Amino acid sequence: MKQKVIIIGAAGRDFHNFNTYFRGKAEYEVVAFTAAQIPDIDGRAYPKELAGAELYPNGIPILAEEELPALIRKHKVDICVFSYSDVPYPRLMNISAVVNTAGANFMLLGPRDTMISSTKPLIAVGATRTGCGKSQTSRRIIEILMEKGLKVVAVRHPMPYGDLNAQKVQRFATVEDLHKHKCTIEEMEEYEPHVVRGDVIYAGVDYEAILREAEKDPAGCDVILWDGGNNDFPFYKPDLMIGVADPLRPGAEVSYYPGEVVARMSDVIVINKIDSASLDDINTVRDNLAKINPEAIIIDGASPLSVDKPELIRGKRVLVVEDGPTLTHGEMKIGAGTVAALKFGAAELIDPRPYTVGKLSETFRIYPNIGTLLPAMGYGDEQVSDLEKTIENTPCDAVVIGTPIDLARVIKINKPTVKVGYDLQEIGTPNLTQVLDEFVKKHNLVK
Repeated sequence: MKQKVIIIGAAGRDFHNFNTYFRGKAEYEVVAFTAAQIPDIDGRAYPKELAGAELYPNGIPILAEEELPALIRKHKVDICVFSYSDVPYPRLMNISAVVNTAGANFMLLGPRDTMISSTKPLIAVGATRTGCGKSQTSRRIIEILMEKGLKVVAVRHPMPYGDLNAQKVQRFATVEDLHKHKCTIEEMEEYEPHVVRGDVIYAGVDYEAILREAEKDPAGCDVILWDGGNNDFPFYKPDLMIGVADPLRPGAEVSYYPGEVVARMSDVIVINKIDSASLDDINTVRDNLAKINPEAIIIDGASPLSVDKPELIRGKRVLVVEDGPTLTHGEMKIGAGTVAALKFGAAELIDPRPYTVGKLSETFRIYPNIGTLLPAMGYGDEQVSDLEKTIENTPCDAVVIGTPIDLARVIKINKPTVKVGYDLQEIGTPNLTQVLDEFVKKHNLVK
């Protein structure tokens, strides 16, 4: 008898769990994926070309998570596999209760069954929450390794919101590649900071195929770097696991799934943003990490800002635009743009909520605690248009952009703009250079 399965996801980990655990196995029938967190990703299908046409000649439908109880009953589903990240434990078990009540088993797949091994030395970067500073940590690691003469290829956790067949394997080496692959704002926020520095980064849907391409990248590859998404654990088996924790959200490292998995499995943990957090909150994170992973090396880190036109902030009424996922399911109340606006003396942070339109109004309804910030939501053309119109509608003297991309390149902004950047700065020792020196020696990578 086939076991009938639903994979509960958000267009990322769900596809990977299918590919690594269920694809090609006749003893299972995946009847549907369900979708949450990301707008407008349901109503599609995981195509037969990726699912395997022999077992799934029509592909696999992707449906809204709200339909889960009815789907379990309709298809007499045996197992529901939870497959997305940045979820508080009460919410995780609430979903388990819904699944169990409808009659199915609730399943969490772990690293052993989902991690793929690389032929190259591999470093993975993960975090305890969305918005901890994974990408800036990844960039710092690449910088250190490149100074040693090593060629590093990054692979980013998936964000396949478009044509899934076309996104099977994607390589980004230039800004033009972002246009070629029709990237959303959310994808650009992760890829652009790499490519403008000359780094190569891969992403897509089929992560074994992606890894094999990355290992033989035409520019060369000595080390693979996994740049994680949300607070998920890696798709690849790491030789060195580096986690990032956020003292602006103390306690999250032991209360969110799968962020605690990242915290427990990391060889090194960067406690980031210590320049912005209180000593009590920093110590709370430090104590929690010591309890669950006493062997981990702890690195203290800060996120110093760079602001291109601070004179446009001082004494002005500003609209702050921040990274979308960090404000939504990341639940952050403050980002780099806000810190810059306060630091450089803005007279007022303008509340965008009275001026939102379309999908952005819906975002504030779903996430009412965002506050007086504007998330740079851009998962599709409609959202990008709504973001542009909302900024146009909002009465302000300047727009402070705290996203990692050049937003003015993507949308028309009819007001002066201030670009805020940020990088990882390690404080004292131990530091990443020391950690990577050991990694390079261990894997005989000295050039």
